[in-house]
Order: sequence, then structure tokens, then C-alpha cells
Amino acid sequence: MTQALGPVEYLIFYFEGNQFRGEILPALTDLLDKGLVRIIDLAVVSKDGEGTVTILEANELQAEVAEALIKLEGELTGLLSEEDLLMVAEELDNNTTAAALLFEHVWATAFAQAIRNANGQLLMNVRIPNDVMEEVRDSILAAAA
Repeated sequence: MTQALGPVEYLIFYFEGNQFRGEILPALTDLLDKGLVRIIDLAVVSKDGEGTVTILEANELQAEVAEALIKLEGELTGLLSEEDLLMVAEELDNNTTAAALLFEHVWATAFAQAIRNANGQLLMNVRIPNDVMEEVRDSILAAAA
């Protein structure tokens, strides 16, 4: 029997001005160290000022970023295809860098398996953007004051 998987998510985030330098990596490393997520695949897509696209492997990134990604080596499986990453590039403005991350929510594995064991089916999965939640929270707090 294969090991149960938690929910898997595909996340793409970008940095204008090609300013991806690795500041997010300590937070990602913390999630990995705590066993909350497992990286399945990771790639960086960059588009320069003229629109030329570069798909970067971890060892091709700036030294401080590549160093931080060493911890991830061996966990990356290459599931993100060149076609996937070229579709990401199509959405990027010139002079922008994006990171594409495929990861498992390890923390939710037991709950997801319990739903499967009970013959449950996922009906909907919606991620609410942070700015929307902050606006709603601020409105509620303002109304309560």
C-alpha cells in the first residue's frame, strides 16, 4: 500500500523587477523543518526586460538562494514540465520573476485520509486572498468599535 498523501497545491507567486533573492526561503525552510509541508517540485521562471524567458534550476540561482535550496535537493521530483513553466512565463510581465511551487500539505494528511476512508468527496476548495480577509476583518472590527 502506498503512503497516503495530504492535499497537494500548486502555487505561483511573482516578483516585479526580477527581485527574487530568497527572502522567502527561511519561512519555507521552517515549514519543511516542522513537517507541515513537503516540496514536490519547485522552479523559478524569469522574464527579462526584452521578454526573454529563462527557466532556472536551483543550482542556477544566485548563490544565497541556491544555498538555501540545498535542503530541498532530493525532494524535488520534476513534475512541473517545461510546458507548465512556459505557461507561467506567458502570464508574466517583462522584468518579472515567478516561483512555481508544487507542495503537499503534510499537516492535513490524516484528515484527508479520514475523509477518503469515509467515502467523502471534496466538493469545493477556495483560497481567499489575504487582502480580502484583512478588509473583512477590518470592517468587522470597525463596526464593533
